[in-house]
Amino acid sequence: MSLGCAKNLVDTEVLMKQLQNSNLKLILDPAASDQIDTVIINTCGFILDAKNESIDSIMNFVQKKQKGKLLHIFVMGCLSERYRDQLKKEIPEVDEFFGVNELQEIVKRVGADYRKELLGFRVITTPPHFAYLKIAEGCDRNCSFCSIPHIRGKHISKPIETIIQEAKNLVKQGVKELLVISQDTTYYGLDLYKKRRIAELMEQLAAISGLQWIRLHYTYPDGFPLELLDVIRENEKICKYIDIPLQHINSRILQSMKRGMDGEKTEELVKQIRKKIPGVSIRTTFITGYPGETAAEHKQLRDFMLRARFDRLGVFTYSAEEDTDAVQLKDNISTAVKRKRADELMEVQQEISFGLNQEKIGLTMKVIIDREEEDFFVGRSEADSPEIDNEILVRKSGLEVKIGEFYQVKIDSVDSFDLFGEIV
Repeated sequence: MSLGCAKNLVDTEVLMKQLQNSNLKLILDPAASDQIDTVIINTCGFILDAKNESIDSIMNFVQKKQKGKLLHIFVMGCLSERYRDQLKKEIPEVDEFFGVNELQEIVKRVGADYRKELLGFRVITTPPHFAYLKIAEGCDRNCSFCSIPHIRGKHISKPIETIIQEAKNLVKQGVKELLVISQDTTYYGLDLYKKRRIAELMEQLAAISGLQWIRLHYTYPDGFPLELLDVIRENEKICKYIDIPLQHINSRILQSMKRGMDGEKTEELVKQIRKKIPGVSIRTTFITGYPGETAAEHKQLRDFMLRARFDRLGVFTYSAEEDTDAVQLKDNISTAVKRKRADELMEVQQEISFGLNQEKIGLTMKVIIDREEEDFFVGRSEADSPEIDNEILVRKSGLEVKIGEFYQVKIDSVDSFDLFGEIV
């Protein structure tokens, strides 16, 4: 069972390949099956809600084990890395806890043979036409609210040749869209090559035959390599899409967050991205209710959203995390106020999204079909990443439509977050 982010999912897929090689029967969602004797839970420990989900999942399987319906429980991932000693004491029913870099130990503990030559190969658990491609592990940033560097360690880039080979392996398995991820993709290469090489990596990925879309996630604003924008603009295979978590626009808060740039430079970067890549879709995230955030600073963030009109946006409410600098600050904003501010920001984004969607009525767009639901085929444009962004609902019209293929779809109606249309 894999919980948390896409980076966790990649770790799970790598583990599954190792176990599959030992002829073990694998079920990605063990909660949906009674035909298992051992469960491995890859946990998330990033924010409070994710930690609670991980604990709830562990306890559900503990109950099964206590009833004799399960023999072994193993826990891995961020929660296990961060709280291993505490978890051992509080949940002794778990057979063993593993950290984030103990793949070999997990494989051996469950009775499988670890095969070094399988590194770079995975069991694809997403729909087979898209997959996540993790290019680095860890993070060298020191954002005041984030515990990831304490859990995952320093940034370690994979060599370009290793990434390209893994990408080619995925394409051979039928993958048409790669979603490039790490904790900080724009930092890629600094540790290994002493310079940022994400632009070069994207160019080499785009040269892979059979790959049709490449989508870039988790770019960090401070030190953003502007040459990357030229590569994205000039290459048809690279989606005109950038995921860039900005977190806030107020300079005082950004300084406290240790984000490395102020509000003016943040807003200028957004303008540069749009100028360099006409028609680009920008996804961002913000944190509301950060310690000391005033009503005026919240309004400043709201006003920035109205000016910037981001294509895709998510909002998190601040929660104090152990081993972070912000935990030393007085968390003086109530949960109710945090929730109210988050709701207000998402209401603003809903209006923005509806307005942007209305501008797409009458356009014909390239769409990849992800799945079938009742009267629709559900797909995405290059402006949409799976699971987190808008979707395009394509009406069934008697035409033969295959999951995982691309089609031209004319948009004829919209709502706040989704588009509707027909294949042309």
